[in-house]
Amino acid sequence: MDRITSQPQPRVRAERIYNGMPARELGSEGWHKPWSGGNGGNCLEAMKLADGRIAVRQSTDPDGPALIYTSDEMTAFIEGAKAGVADFLLS
Repeated sequence: MDRITSQPQPRVRAERIYNGMPARELGSEGWHKPWSGGNGGNCLEAMKLADGRIAVRQSTDPDGPALIYTSDEMTAFIEGAKAGVADFLLS
C-alpha cells in the first residue's frame, strides 16, 4: 500500500469541510487511488487536504459523500488493519 504523500493542494470550493459533505465540493483534482485490486473498479479514493486531514470517497460515486479523517485517525486505521484488527470485516 502506498502512503498518501504531500502534493500541491487542490483548490477546495467548499467554505466548510465536514464529514459526509458532497465530495464534488472538494473538487475533482487531487484524488488518488492508494491501492487498487481485482475488484471491478470499486476502489476508494483519498485526498490530503490543506489542513492535513484526509478525505475518502468511493470511486464509483465521486459526487457522493466524502468521509473526512484526521491524520491520526487514518494512521490508527491503517496500522490496525496491517496488524489484523480489521480482519473481521473480511469474513
